[in-house]
Order: sequence, then C-alpha cells, then structure tokens
Amino acid sequence: MDTLIIAGKVYSSRLLVGTGKYRDFTQTRLAIDASGAQIVTIAIRRINIGQDPNEPNLLDIISPLKYTLLPNTAGCYTAETAVHTLRLARDLLDGHNLMKLEVLGDTKTLYPNMIETIKAAEILIREGFQLMVYTSDDPIIAKRLEEIGCVAIMPLASLIGSGMGIINPWNLQIIIDSAKVPVLIDAGVGTASDAAIAMELGCDGVLMNTAIAAAKNPVLMASAMKKAVEAGREAFLAGRMTKKLYSADSSSPLSGIIASNGNKTA
Repeated sequence: MDTLIIAGKVYSSRLLVGTGKYRDFTQTRLAIDASGAQIVTIAIRRINIGQDPNEPNLLDIISPLKYTLLPNTAGCYTAETAVHTLRLARDLLDGHNLMKLEVLGDTKTLYPNMIETIKAAEILIREGFQLMVYTSDDPIIAKRLEEIGCVAIMPLASLIGSGMGIINPWNLQIIIDSAKVPVLIDAGVGTASDAAIAMELGCDGVLMNTAIAAAKNPVLMASAMKKAVEAGREAFLAGRMTKKLYSADSSSPLSGIIASNGNKTA
C-alpha cells in the first residue's frame, strides 16, 4: 500500500486540510469527512480548541482520536509570536508535538518570512517540536530547513488564498528531487487540477483550506480534491509517457493493416 509517513506515523491519505473560513462547524465537519483527510490543521490564534471555555470548541467535532491535529501559527509575523503560539498549542493538547510553523512577511501577500521562520524553527526543534514548515519555493532554504531537523517541507504553490495554482514547478521539482523528508504543497491550490499537478510532480502530499472552504459547494469540492490527489499520485507512480513534439506515433500496431493497394503490411 502506498502510504505517507510523517514523523514516523503512517497515513493512507495524502490530502491535508484546514479548518478555517467555513460557514460553521457543521460545514467544517462535513467537508473534512468528504476529503478523507487524516491530518487537519488548526490556526491556534483564530480557532478555539479550549483557550476560551465560553466559545464553541472545534475539538467537539474534530476528535484527536480520529484525526492527527496539526496546530499552526497562521497570523504570526515574528519568530517570537510563532514560538509562543506553538508552546500554547502543546499545552492545550497535552504535550502534542507535531506542529505546522509559518511566519508571514506582510499582511498583503502573506509571503513567508524565511529569516524569522528559520529562527523560530531552530528554537522549537531544540524544545522537541516536530515541525512541518511553510516555506518559499527556494531550494536552498528548503534544504536548510531539512538540515535543522524539520520533519516535512511545505513550499507554496502560489500565495496563500490566491487560488493561482502552481506558478513555479521548476523550483518545486528541485526541492522534491533533493529532499529526504516529505515535501507537501502548501498554499495557492485553487481547484482539483492544481492538486493533481502537484502530485504528478512527485509531491508527497497537498495541504489546502481556502480552495475547499471558499468553493460554492465546499463539501463537493472536498470530495473532488480527494480524488485529484489520489489520481495525481497514481499518475506519478505510473510514470507518464514521454512528450514528443511533432512525432507521429500510432496508438495501434501498424503491422497487419490493409495497405492502399489491398495487401496486408508485414
């Protein structure tokens, strides 16, 4: 069975999903169920998982017994706030150490600030955190994150929430080819074909939120994304045919056909 392994744990699904931007918790649950995802991200600074006892708790519908929870630092713009946020998440989740680190550069583009990201990663890894890290598509930065001990590298396909799809497949291919830890696309996926392309490139998985939550029918889009990730992975494993420019090649054998003179070809 083709499985995804992150931090020593085995998953059958290669689609990871977020929990933000849905109409309500009911729609969140339905979409996550339809996606088949086993890893679910939670923005600790935006969604209640026990910080506020007077607000609805996401854990009432997304059970840690069923899903691997992946708290993230969405909304953090400095290493200090990211570190503080993940320490809080670990306390709320009884010592859970698998986290997603992201440190953003500005409020307009939400592009990652890699200087602050590396700074935070070095601190958190020393404290025993297992980090999946949102990064730019710079292969040198990706390798550095792997070297300091991150358990997964998560380059953006395009800007968070843009739905622009994969805009630089060449850099992603370099990252995939050189990485010894899982590489998962994070940010920029807009529709099912984007997810399939990411998987066909050889990515180990895809994480998305807005592409599902902002769809006209989020539950149906979640189902589509599940199928796209599975199809893209199968296509990658199968190995696509070689592209041939101006090279006619019949899809059927030519031997034994009837020639124009009425004779069969050899």
